[in-house]
Amino acid sequence: MTIRRIVTGVRGGKSVVVSDANLEGYEFQSVPGMSQTGLWATDAVPADLGSAEEISPETVLPPKGGSRFVQVTFPPDSVMQASDFDPEAAGREYSEQLRDFAACFEPDSPGMHTTPTVDYGILLEGSLVLELDDGKTVELKVGDVVVQNGTRHAWRNYGAVPAKMMFIMLGGST
Repeated sequence: MTIRRIVTGVRGGKSVVVSDANLEGYEFQSVPGMSQTGLWATDAVPADLGSAEEISPETVLPPKGGSRFVQVTFPPDSVMQASDFDPEAAGREYSEQLRDFAACFEPDSPGMHTTPTVDYGILLEGSLVLELDDGKTVELKVGDVVVQNGTRHAWRNYGAVPAKMMFIMLGGST
């Protein structure tokens, strides 16, 4: 998945384009159709507006006061239910690629996780179901926005096509 990212800044008192580049997302080998593209990160508030340097985060989750901007593609759940799906290989790849985020997932409740973040999510393509731990499910359609306040949840794609979602994650405290 390629996403064009344009970054602006200030040079000599004028606003300018600092970079205009296509970013390649990570395509998961063990989960066909799943991808993640890190678009931007800040590690503190206030962010340094004078800096045009891209932050390469050591973690997927932002620190308290930091932010992460990512695009995620969720394959249909049927991918994980296929007879040739290897959950151990997927778990290893999640741990390698998603670092600290993978540790938030519950081994006994596939897909369920809780992060110390406020997440703003916007569904761009497909459809997803948000599952909460009270048993409530909410079906999302393209254009729907979800605000997660550090809540335990899972994303389910019961459809036949991948679903794409943009997330802005803000590091919080519990």
